[in-house]
Amino acid sequence: MSIEKIVEQALQDGYLTPAMEAEVGRICDTASELSIEEYMALDRLMGALLTGEVVAVPRKQFINVMEELVLTEAIARVAEIEATSDCTLDLGDIAAYALNRLPPLYATTEEGADYQRGRAKDDLQALIAQQVSDAIARSLDRPDFYPERQVLGKNAGDEVLSQVSTLLKAYAHKYEAEPQS
Repeated sequence: MSIEKIVEQALQDGYLTPAMEAEVGRICDTASELSIEEYMALDRLMGALLTGEVVAVPRKQFINVMEELVLTEAIARVAEIEATSDCTLDLGDIAAYALNRLPPLYATTEEGADYQRGRAKDDLQALIAQQVSDAIARSLDRPDFYPERQVLGKNAGDEVLSQVSTLLKAYAHKYEAEPQS
């Protein structure tokens, strides 16, 4: 969308969304030189913003406090396990598993985030610890997915057929034996 169309839309709607603002910024940043029409549209937009004819919609930042709490718990638990064993756990998998089983705690301000942290500590800390424990247990119980597996060759079709034949010999219940010559 061009600057002129964005300004026209903003004047018609009475507000400038963050997406419209970002698009204007992107156009201005990437253009080597703006046209007279683009400068006039930007001037019109500035005037409308100054008079209040157009209102810039503020960007909202969302914080999910639950992510912070789950990561803190998961980091501590994974560090304990990895320090006392040979296991290597995927922190991202563990956090995602736990987060998918916990309610989000969104806030838009730091005060709201503090409120959500306090609420979580009072009401949800045991549930967070349980979900992280379940995620770790699930990760530890999952066996390696065929650790002896090898990537099929990409070179020649005969090589792939040879590898498939070898796999069938090893794993297929009623694999036909090679014909005798």
